[in-house]
Amino acid sequence: MSRFSYGGWRRYVSVSERRSKAERKIAKLKKAGRDIRPVEIEGRKITRTFWGDAWCQNLESYSDYANRLPRGRSYVRNGLVIDLHIEPGRVRAQVSGSHLYQVDIRIDRLDPNRWADLKRQCAGRIDSLVELLQGSISESVMEIVTSKAEGLFPSPREIKLGCSCPDWATMCKHVAATLYGVGARLDHEPELLFALRGVDPMEMVEGVMDQPMAATGEHRGRELDSGDLSSVFGIDIDMDSPVTNEEAPPAKAAKAVKSGRTVKVAKSAAGKRTGTKSGTGRKTATKKAAGTKKAGLFPGRRGSSP
Repeated sequence: MSRFSYGGWRRYVSVSERRSKAERKIAKLKKAGRDIRPVEIEGRKITRTFWGDAWCQNLESYSDYANRLPRGRSYVRNGLVIDLHIEPGRVRAQVSGSHLYQVDIRIDRLDPNRWADLKRQCAGRIDSLVELLQGSISESVMEIVTSKAEGLFPSPREIKLGCSCPDWATMCKHVAATLYGVGARLDHEPELLFALRGVDPMEMVEGVMDQPMAATGEHRGRELDSGDLSSVFGIDIDMDSPVTNEEAPPAKAAKAVKSGRTVKVAKSAAGKRTGTKSGTGRKTATKKAAGTKKAGLFPGRRGSSP
């Protein structure tokens, strides 16, 4: 059937037809071995967590975007953002419409001076990276990180929009759908916001971790428990059994964690390197011996595929 009806108007394509077309395209791309990451929305609400909500609220607060973003809501709700990747300074997406359109959004990396000021304002007020990424932070810190002028979110002048569709508008519905898709993705992978702005979220909590120990030997602020770490990294961590750097191989000992803890690594009978506790094959984390050098706490988490 022709794309155009009588009079030259574009043929109306129903939402269900577009959704079916998007699903077929996703299946075809996956079958071809492409790394496809569709934006999947459950229900009518696009975002449900602190970082996802804050991203969308920030975009909607600008008059440049307020009247244009709604055009993309139905697109993202109906699964038409069939692929979305977030990289340092860039968002790439494929959006299904009357055709499959390529969206390329460039976002300026956070200014180093602004990042330094942001860290200074939050110094000692965020106890852990888990707390930060979950949005379980105080209201005063939330106001700082979501501030238009000083926070993490980009302003319209820091965003350059691009789409392969013929729409003359700078922000077409495909671009708008992609921007909402970013918010939905941050619900599940909030660390991607920091990657997008080219900064390391760990730097926001280093001030707490570098606090000198009190007479009791405890750091100021809340200690991460093994449950927190296990849920983030998908590993079984036991904080009870002491392990020294001498017991771990040099290559692993060099990666001693920032919090003053280290992980004992041994060779299992199967020839794989595994964390152990008394031969049980579990990872064991403990406080390091006094005087050892500090390094980074959190290894890089998997982000969006380039």
